[in-house]
Amino acid sequence: MSAEKPRLIRSVRLLDAAERRILSEFSAPAAPAHPLNTAELIELAHSFQAQALLVTHHTPLKGDDVAALPDCVKLVATVSVGLDHLDVAALNARGIAVSNTPGVLTDCNADLTMMLIIAASRRAAEYYNIMKKGWGHSLEMDEMLGHRVSGKTLGIIGMGRIGQAVAQRARGFSMNVLYHNRRQLDPSQEEGATYYASLEEMLPKCNILSLHLPGSSNGQPIITARTLSLLPRGSILVNAARGSLVNETALIDALRSGQLAGAGLDVYQNEPNPDPRILALPNVFMTPHTGSATIETRTAMCMLALDNAAAIAAGTPLPSPVTA
Repeated sequence: MSAEKPRLIRSVRLLDAAERRILSEFSAPAAPAHPLNTAELIELAHSFQAQALLVTHHTPLKGDDVAALPDCVKLVATVSVGLDHLDVAALNARGIAVSNTPGVLTDCNADLTMMLIIAASRRAAEYYNIMKKGWGHSLEMDEMLGHRVSGKTLGIIGMGRIGQAVAQRARGFSMNVLYHNRRQLDPSQEEGATYYASLEEMLPKCNILSLHLPGSSNGQPIITARTLSLLPRGSILVNAARGSLVNETALIDALRSGQLAGAGLDVYQNEPNPDPRILALPNVFMTPHTGSATIETRTAMCMLALDNAAAIAAGTPLPSPVTA
């Protein structure tokens, strides 16, 4: 008689390839018709007696939520790199392992970052609006001019996997790359990028600044009125990391005053309802938190989460464990 399949629930319907794998390898309820909230996930975990929970940032597990999980749960596998929605220490304290999906979304997030850099620099949102209104008149020589990306100096805050991938792409545009990080990388990883231990020393040299770090543990933004004032006037800010990294009031003021020529944003403090003042600004190119949103990457993320679920059931090491 075959062993019982590992018991698993997911908070959202996954991509087709992952759903087929669940049907083949796991015992699971039908895919939810809508993304489960935390209370619904916990209730289902109790009723189905799941060993593994697959979640996204839509379903946070913190504080009392962690305490409410049944003892049968041995793994929370988030289909994301970010962990802001999970209390990893509390989960680990209950003997529940945590996994995420690093690596597989690096290239797509870096690709999106380059799109934001180019779109913000070349006024893509404004050009698009002109075309949607029918265009109607030829632009003058000095009208609606953007900024060239090639040859500019790019500052990167956070030189992990994604930051390094962005730097690699920026070199294709002959950009000079600077970076600020908790530690200096090995020269083989820097590939010519210049390290600044002091953010304040790096910012005045940056034509474009791109953020690639997790949200701060204390919730304080790294981009404030002060840090924005240190950038050269007419710079570009790009954020495809976390909305909590940016003081949005300071960002709006800088965009209105011309301290920033433009911004490219994929993340916001209040998702999915960004500050209306940002939405109203003409010089912001915006995407709806879609850094990993390709078929290839989302499928790989789902599969890695399922790899972790299979490993916890088999008693083998997790492919991508997270510890507090």
